[in-house]
Amino acid sequence: MVDAGVDAGAAGHGYRRPAEGRWDATVEIKRSRFLALVGRAGDEEAARAFIAQARADHPDARHHCSTYVLHVAGANPVERSSDDGEPSGTAGQPMLEVLRGSGLEDVVVVVVRWFGGIKLGTGGLVRAYQDATHAVLEEVSVVRRTRTVLWELTVSHADAGRLEAELRSRGLSVAASYGAAVTLTLSLAPADDPSGTVAALSGGTVAVRRVGEQWTDVPVGDTAR
Repeated sequence: MVDAGVDAGAAGHGYRRPAEGRWDATVEIKRSRFLALVGRAGDEEAARAFIAQARADHPDARHHCSTYVLHVAGANPVERSSDDGEPSGTAGQPMLEVLRGSGLEDVVVVVVRWFGGIKLGTGGLVRAYQDATHAVLEEVSVVRRTRTVLWELTVSHADAGRLEAELRSRGLSVAASYGAAVTLTLSLAPADDPSGTVAALSGGTVAVRRVGEQWTDVPVGDTAR
């Protein structure tokens, strides 16, 4: 997935977040059932909507405890948590601690609890909500969101094939758009500048220009464990 128009001051190395989707896991402790739900949220409105949906989907549950961590370019992440009626500090904050440990951002977790008639005590609640959060994070597919810079060059149809092949052979990401001429778009790390390479390959006859930035999600092949 690609999002355009990103803040130019954002860190170029990227960060880990959930892939698109929703995951769940269930933990049962002393007859209480804990259903943990996790999804991706790009902002606080999306996080609150995810929490509201969990509440709407499970209106018979006694508690819908939640936490989320949202990436902020050039600043500390936004972090929120809620005990939703559980004793203070026994649900939302322990869930947030687990979420911090996962290293994920742009992520929201809700743990829905159905009371089983046996009180767990403060320590028992903390462990239960942390266990449920750990369990659902083990199910999450993870991507790395990386910032790249876009560069464009325009060449004739006669030269496009050779130049595109030469650029690809040097490990550059190239996309071609065909019209009266051919536009080649390069997607590079923020620190890379292809001007010298393009000049060398074209004998100095083709100019390359920086045209923007984008975020790209790249699968990393693991879960949030």
